[in-house]
Amino acid sequence: MVRNAPLLHDGTPMPTRYWLVDPRDVANVSRLEAAGGVDAAERDVDPAALDAAHAAYAAERDTHIAPEHTGPRPYGGVAGTRRGVKCLHAHYANWLVGNTDPVGQWVADRLAVIAP
Repeated sequence: MVRNAPLLHDGTPMPTRYWLVDPRDVANVSRLEAAGGVDAAERDVDPAALDAAHAAYAAERDTHIAPEHTGPRPYGGVAGTRRGVKCLHAHYANWLVGNTDPVGQWVADRLAVIAP
């Protein structure tokens, strides 16, 4: 797992805080996405819980931006989106670091079934 700073060295906003890097996890989540996992997760997960996860993710990320920063800021929640599901990898990474993420939990549940 990689934890990104909210701003790159040149000040470019980086909305994705946690990045999944384990090759096995990446491959398994990629297969889940390719099988329609984004749409399935969006259908299965409580929208209010997902909205709460996006808000918590953004709030945690934004606490690491200096108060005097006046340039562009990252936007959205998990994977830079404000609503719905954009990337199962980002949600799963968020869940793996211990944050409450219903989509990350949804992914974990499915990976437990398909893992060798």
